[in-house]
Amino acid sequence: MSLPREGHTATLLTNGKVLVTGGNNHGDYQHSAELYDPSTGTWTTTGSMKYPRARHTAVLLTNGKVLVTGGNNIVILTSAELYDPSTGIWTTTGSMHNERMSHTASLLKNGKVLVTGGSSFTIPSSAELYDPSTGIWTTSGSMNSKRARHTASVLTNGQVLVAGGATSFDSLSSAELYDPSTENWTTTGNMDSKRDTHTASVLTNGKVLVTGGHNDDLLSSAELYDPSTGSWTTTNSMAQARPDHTASVLRNGKVLVTGGGPFFEVYSSAELYDPSTGTWTTTGSMSHSRSGHSATLLTNGQVLVTGGVNLLSFLSSAELYDLSTGTWITNSSMYNQRVEHTAPVLINGKVLITGE
Repeated sequence: MSLPREGHTATLLTNGKVLVTGGNNHGDYQHSAELYDPSTGTWTTTGSMKYPRARHTAVLLTNGKVLVTGGNNIVILTSAELYDPSTGIWTTTGSMHNERMSHTASLLKNGKVLVTGGSSFTIPSSAELYDPSTGIWTTSGSMNSKRARHTASVLTNGQVLVAGGATSFDSLSSAELYDPSTENWTTTGNMDSKRDTHTASVLTNGKVLVTGGHNDDLLSSAELYDPSTGSWTTTNSMAQARPDHTASVLRNGKVLVTGGGPFFEVYSSAELYDPSTGTWTTTGSMSHSRSGHSATLLTNGQVLVTGGVNLLSFLSSAELYDLSTGTWITNSSMYNQRVEHTAPVLINGKVLITGE
């Protein structure tokens, strides 16, 4: 990418390109955005957002536009804006009622967007709905628990499962359901472990796989939510404990988990979960250790991983996971500064650029 980014968003557009927005670069919050084209493997800059932001959300609407909400720079934001892929231009839309960062945003089957929880000066339990047809936000009842750094999963029945997260004092094991037809929240079974900065993935069988995160400890454990019973069951644990990782449901139904880890040891490793056996297997490791990165399933079945941070630096690099080979592909272009490099002419007339 043109810039290192952590706490950014990556959204697959209807044209197959990936829109990356905002993020933190060594404390410099970004309003810039860029597009990845899988057909060429190249990045191009596009229009910048009105506000710099990190730990925001981005949702692809049914009209093809992208809604970005909240996040933080020096302050926590209520603002929202829309990206139009046909013009590459951002326009402001109605602001949320609450400041929010580390919240969730879910596209409902009726085309509206449900935003829940997050961090501000206090942890809100409130939720709000965005209507793309009017650009207006309305409050939509409050969750039973205040929470930030939680997950929200749209189930096959159209309800939204919110699980875990943290208050100002503790991580949560509680979970609750939002019913768009009534706009009511109801509690459902608690997870076996308290966890925040975890992931939640809706599997092809309709169950939800929750992985990793942390509470007082770093977690490698995983569990499954069954919407038909409202209960959780443990499944096999990952090989490594992971907070701030990503999880992507692949075309074959398996789940790819990448990176994450504690601040003092960020991982480059990746693992695959097989729902048919409930087992994890390690797969190829990324070229860089990453936490706070993004992962996007492309239309060709590959997974694009971008940015993040590790002990050494904030990252601008991107790489692709190929399911057919279980390997990672990095972009061949070099963006870094090169010191005392050489450019010998090869016998075939091509030039090789070397150096750091």
